[in-house]
Amino acid sequence: MSELKIYADDNPQQAQAYTDYDAISGLLQAQGVRFERWQANAPLTDVSTQGEVIAAYRADIDRLMAENGFQSVDVVSLTPAHPDKLALRQKFLNEHTHSEFEVRFFVDGQGLFYLHIGDKVYTVLCEKGDLISVPAGVPHWFDMGENPHFRAIRLFTNPDGWVANFTGNDIAERFPRLEN
Repeated sequence: MSELKIYADDNPQQAQAYTDYDAISGLLQAQGVRFERWQANAPLTDVSTQGEVIAAYRADIDRLMAENGFQSVDVVSLTPAHPDKLALRQKFLNEHTHSEFEVRFFVDGQGLFYLHIGDKVYTVLCEKGDLISVPAGVPHWFDMGENPHFRAIRLFTNPDGWVANFTGNDIAERFPRLEN
């Protein structure tokens, strides 16, 4: 189940929690963050190819590409058996920003986004069917957990793909990690 928690950025022990989709979407929208649910228009399996995954969500992908000028789309997958899972997890655990939207749609599995907006930290547990779009310039980090399991569609305007500008803030070290 998707979940939003809102913390004061100086109090990672206490949060308001929301699991209702409309509440999550509305609270994030008020911060400029898009949160949507998508449905595949074709059946997918664990071995579906990148092309099949993209085709199953083509209408929603095309809509976002037209609205935001995205130039490319791909599918990334990570499982607990991946040999570099710890290094990949560490790569995303420090607060950073991007010069473009960071868009992820979870085809399968889950991941936890942390958004540092003003004096609040919003944690968004995204699961199968959830799309999150973090606006350019919003400080955030991502945790896939010690045993990652997800397949996600990514959209980019930058031809170089994922490019992070790390803030140097150690705030991410103080907040709970994804337990999976």
